[in-house]
Amino acid sequence: MTSRGRRDHRGGPGPLEGRVAVVTGAARGLGQGLAYALSRHGARVALVGLEGERLTRLAADLPGAAHWTVDVTDADELAVVAEAVRRTLGTPSVAVANAGVALGGPLVDCDSDAWRRVIEVNVVGSALTARCFLPDLLRTRGYYLQVASMAALAPAPLLTAYCASKAGAEAFAHALRAEVLHRGVGVGIAYLNWADTALIREADQTAVFRELRTHLPWPASVIHDPAPYVRAMVRGIERRSAHIYAPPWLRGVYAARTLLPPVVAHRSQRVLAARGDAPLPPTGLLGPGGTAAGPARTAGPHDPCLRPGE
Repeated sequence: MTSRGRRDHRGGPGPLEGRVAVVTGAARGLGQGLAYALSRHGARVALVGLEGERLTRLAADLPGAAHWTVDVTDADELAVVAEAVRRTLGTPSVAVANAGVALGGPLVDCDSDAWRRVIEVNVVGSALTARCFLPDLLRTRGYYLQVASMAALAPAPLLTAYCASKAGAEAFAHALRAEVLHRGVGVGIAYLNWADTALIREADQTAVFRELRTHLPWPASVIHDPAPYVRAMVRGIERRSAHIYAPPWLRGVYAARTLLPPVVAHRSQRVLAARGDAPLPPTGLLGPGGTAAGPARTAGPHDPCLRPGE
């Protein structure tokens, strides 16, 4: 291959050949990697996010791609984007709710607006993404992928907003699957551990995340190359998988999830008590994506994403 965006030639068209796939949070990290991978598998990718300059460069590198700068928590803006995707690329048959932000720190010290913003982007933004593109997925009998996290399976102190948001996004996806499966729409959830992205690299410079990861047991403490995560998500999209686990050992965490809260609480009690009064300053919204997300925006009083008769 001479271009990162060029499609793989694998002895015939694959299930993504010629499909339109929407990826939110596509400007960097896992979203960017997934956009490249979907394009290599023959999809026309709609790149959605807040970092317009990065999206412009990415779209120029991917055959048939187009990009839109939008806040996924704004129903009006996202509805306009959904219509523009239909006109520009065609009817989507894949939608990936990848956009997300995080912050760390003791709940009592976290800025309330930043804490709320994590919930809005990770839960409300995911739900609006699904709602705005669901008419398309119903027409194409398509597939919606919710990017979750190990944080949806195991509680983590100092990450109350992130854990709550990922657990909420997971529950939303489970409920949505039950609602639309009989209409031919597949819904999957990707459970991912730490990936080597700009967000995690910045987080690791903070006292909160150093404290958190230092006391996680192996292999949960390990930061992984995001490339295998992207490959796992592409396989899951092609197979319309209900669950995607990356790394694969997260399947065991899923099976043991009912046992984890008391174990985590007991371990955290010892670790945090040993710190005494040593401060753990809250981080604020992390990474370049968190900077782009900025303060919360006020959504409109109505949701235009479902048009009359759909």
